[in-house]
Amino acid sequence: MMDLSRLLRPRSIAVLGSGWAANVVEQCQRMQFDGQVWPVHPTRSHIGGVPCFPSISALPAPPDATFIGVNRHATLDVVAELASMGAGGAICFASGWREAGETHLQEQLVRNAGAMPILGPNCYGLINYLDGALLWPDQHGGRRVERGVALLSQSSNIVINLTMQARGLPIAYVACLGNAAQTDLATLAGALLADERVTALGLYIEGLGDAVAFAALAEAAQAAGKPIVAIKSGKTEAAQSAAASHTASLAGGGAASSAYLRQIGVAEVNTPAELIETLKIFHLHGAGIGRRLCSLSCSGGEAGLVADLAGTFSLDFPPPEQVQRDRLKNILGPIVTIANPLDYHTFIWGDGPRTTDVFSTMLQGYDAGIFVIDPPRPDRCDPSSFEPALAAIVAAGRITGKPAFPVASMPENFDEERAIALMDQGIAPLMGLETALAALRAAQTGPGQVGWRPWAPVIRNGPLSLLPEDAAKAVMHRAGVAVPRGVSAPALPDLQQLVKALHPPFALKGLGFAHKTEAGAVRLNLQSLQGQLEIPGATGYLAEEMVTGALAEVMIGLRRDPVYGATLTLGFGGITAELLADTVTIVLPCSDGDVEAALRALRLWPLLDGYRGRPRADVAEVVKVVMTLQDLLNSDPFLEEIEINPLMVLDRGAVAADAVIWKEDI
Repeated sequence: MMDLSRLLRPRSIAVLGSGWAANVVEQCQRMQFDGQVWPVHPTRSHIGGVPCFPSISALPAPPDATFIGVNRHATLDVVAELASMGAGGAICFASGWREAGETHLQEQLVRNAGAMPILGPNCYGLINYLDGALLWPDQHGGRRVERGVALLSQSSNIVINLTMQARGLPIAYVACLGNAAQTDLATLAGALLADERVTALGLYIEGLGDAVAFAALAEAAQAAGKPIVAIKSGKTEAAQSAAASHTASLAGGGAASSAYLRQIGVAEVNTPAELIETLKIFHLHGAGIGRRLCSLSCSGGEAGLVADLAGTFSLDFPPPEQVQRDRLKNILGPIVTIANPLDYHTFIWGDGPRTTDVFSTMLQGYDAGIFVIDPPRPDRCDPSSFEPALAAIVAAGRITGKPAFPVASMPENFDEERAIALMDQGIAPLMGLETALAALRAAQTGPGQVGWRPWAPVIRNGPLSLLPEDAAKAVMHRAGVAVPRGVSAPALPDLQQLVKALHPPFALKGLGFAHKTEAGAVRLNLQSLQGQLEIPGATGYLAEEMVTGALAEVMIGLRRDPVYGATLTLGFGGITAELLADTVTIVLPCSDGDVEAALRALRLWPLLDGYRGRPRADVAEVVKVVMTLQDLLNSDPFLEEIEINPLMVLDRGAVAADAVIWKEDI
């Protein structure tokens, strides 16, 4: 395992370059770094008021960390020299490597680095706010802290913007990956989390890299009690490609990445603001806050907003227990309706003890609580009348031991000074009602399954081909999946003789189509094949006995994924699969319990579970079919995609009415 400790927590920093080097020196001075800063320049005597060394060889000792702000060709030589002298690591700032088509230069850089850690190339750098060590050539908005969260980004601009937050989040580290030629996401994330002063990790991810390694990192972070929250960008790229199956259409975009993050216990959010607010919760309260929430405000309008938005974010605000209702009624009087969200009116406004009593009584019955409160702006108004309510929130959190979150309905209604003061008291103020609710939902993300790892991706060397449906069903039948009785032939007249062995009604299908319905290659409810016309473009024909008595139609799709190994998509199927889009995606491997849980997560699950007195469908058989297909995909690396759409689910048993298999040509 590569040791990044000297690079992340240096006592000596060497800086190469001119303008960029001056910025790095200035940033270290501003943060009052008390280690050594050694500018290196062949002709200048000083940079940023600090004496220069004429060369790397003239340095008094091998530097712990080096910011290399010279061009890419000079960077190659500098890295080789630093590695040979035993330096602790380097930031490679220059661009023009793999991202510019110069892959050979990037490979040479890694060879020159050897065992010395490097970040980049094409990397903005590293900020350590704990020790004041900055290998960072630009402005930033952070401050020195004693403990806090780490931010790791594959975009320098995104993470610069995050440092400018005025929301009270204590940031311990900021780090960029650049091209990640040597040090990848999981390695750098693990090194940041290894610092005992780091409480949580926030990520902006464009490309994950090694999904198996990152799953291991997430498990180690979970064991250490350090939660992770991520923004995963690029979700629409896969969805823009032409889909060859329902599975490809429904599982494209961000379905696979979101499933993967969920399965390893990493919270996912969509915006930088949500990332910051979730990190504030994680910093003070750790992962997995409870799902039973309460909401308190002194306005019916605010209570109504919370109630209206709760469903959008799948948050649960259950009514208070009777013992709470009785006590709250005694404190607040007969006019106030005791509910959740609770509008406690203004009868207790300004009365610190009574407000504390109300807040702590309500909070005691829940896992966590939000308190909607927007203090007046201090430059034009007097916010002093809000102080008793804010103090009561702090007291309620301490009395109950439950997370208590002051929530400003608009983010600008908490100023940074107030936010920092609350965070220092163990209270995370959340800015913006919708952002707060999104952060609370993210903070409820459950733990990942210990020991779970995705399959390694399969590298394809040849093109893919579509098996004819009769061949695909033969593969599934041999594996143990029930299929309709059927006959096939290269020409329609030949099929008319063979179909006599079957019982009508029939389904007639043209072979050679990935989407038979859209191609007009499916004809249903036929009593015979007499008078049937040829299907244009068909490479052959399949006639089957139609499945009757189905209680539901389910779509099952398994496909290889270049990052996450393979995915399973489950949903209600037939020709309306994309229209309904009622699907759940899982990264493989999965268990019987995972499959059943995914089915229960579908909006139309009641159709399988005996909705309004209907017979219950054979869910156990659906699970069995899924596990059979998983074993089939795992046993044959040449299989690329397997889809059944629909699986006709009966009260006993299930039959694959349509099957698609894509396979690499051997």
